[in-house]
Amino acid sequence: MDKRGQVSVEYLLIVLVLILVLSIVTIPLIGSSVDASNDVSDASDAKVAVDTLANAADVVYSNGPGAKRTVSFYVPQASNLTFTNSIVKLNLIYSNGTSSSINASTQYNLGNNTTAVTSGWHTATVNWNLGHSFITVVIT
Repeated sequence: MDKRGQVSVEYLLIVLVLILVLSIVTIPLIGSSVDASNDVSDASDAKVAVDTLANAADVVYSNGPGAKRTVSFYVPQASNLTFTNSIVKLNLIYSNGTSSSINASTQYNLGNNTTAVTSGWHTATVNWNLGHSFITVVIT
């Protein structure tokens, strides 16, 4: 009877060691996969945000001076939203510390303006005031 009990305990210890080794190897892999997935999601959200603002500016431009459009957009992390001439740019910082700029272009000049935005939903009013040579974007 003692030999069977000893064999069972040895098998349990072997299984425990195998589970421990597998968990030590797979947990860091899962963590890096989750970080990479979050980075892709943030980049996608940022692209949708700048595209939304650029499309709103294009619609206002198409409608001519005096036109106005209000849009909502989501910013995945606190950042700077920059309007330079005909480019809308949002800077992102990824989980590994690198950064990138997500850009979208418009058909018309947006002036030169940088606005600090927090993470979350925002509303922007895009308008082309009469007598101005550029479209303004006001974020609330």
